[in-house]
Amino acid sequence: MMLKDKVAVIYGAGGAIGGTVARAFASEGARVFLTGRLQAPVEAVAKDIVSDGGFAEAAEVDALDEQAVGRHLQSVIDQAGRVDISFNAVGVPDLEILGVPLAELDVERFSLAITTYTTSYFLTARLAARHMIPSKSGVIMTVTALPARMGSRLNGGYGPAQAAKEALTRDLSAELAPQGIRVVGLRPHGMPETSTMREAFEAKAAGMTWEQFEGYLAGTTHPRRVMTLDEVANTAVFMASDKASGMTGTTVNLTMGSLDD
Repeated sequence: MMLKDKVAVIYGAGGAIGGTVARAFASEGARVFLTGRLQAPVEAVAKDIVSDGGFAEAAEVDALDEQAVGRHLQSVIDQAGRVDISFNAVGVPDLEILGVPLAELDVERFSLAITTYTTSYFLTARLAARHMIPSKSGVIMTVTALPARMGSRLNGGYGPAQAAKEALTRDLSAELAPQGIRVVGLRPHGMPETSTMREAFEAKAAGMTWEQFEGYLAGTTHPRRVMTLDEVANTAVFMASDKASGMTGTTVNLTMGSLDD
């Protein structure tokens, strides 16, 4: 098992990506502590993991609340003795950030995604780092998206938010890598499996059916298909493992050729 006995905290574990990554971490031997803004979806993921023989605990934690994140992380340390992996998959549950041309978008709505995504990542990463530094070991991870590196329409502040997260990954790594802590990200393309992808499509749809949109996404990739959640999760497992010890300060391109690096 690639993550045997590792202790992982996952923020946004009730979402499609966070939940799938949590299951993959647990299947590879990690003890996973799941958090989310709402208890019920996180609890459902934890129950799945436990029923499959893994270890999981769920907690309701607002990843924008520094005190709440700190209290939960301390409870993990008290129980497990350390934290090896911090994975941030927190999203913005507000579709009003999408579908409006930038020239017509108000500054508050534009800033919402930037503030939410970057603040959440900064808080969870900073607090995890404080616990990892004494042991000179750990992996801090997050997930971004194609608009971090490619212009896109009607995404409001979503693209700038993802670009900021990737810049923060590089900066965190520059400071923390000398202390034995790796900081990495994953950058998948749109995944129709996720409910958020469907909701985003509906918010921005313009003369295109869902099936046509799926075909469009697939057509932008080299293999002419879309990335799956399981593929993202499997990559997350590798990046969190000691086998990826040479990788830090980078965001893994999982756009299947939609974006050339």
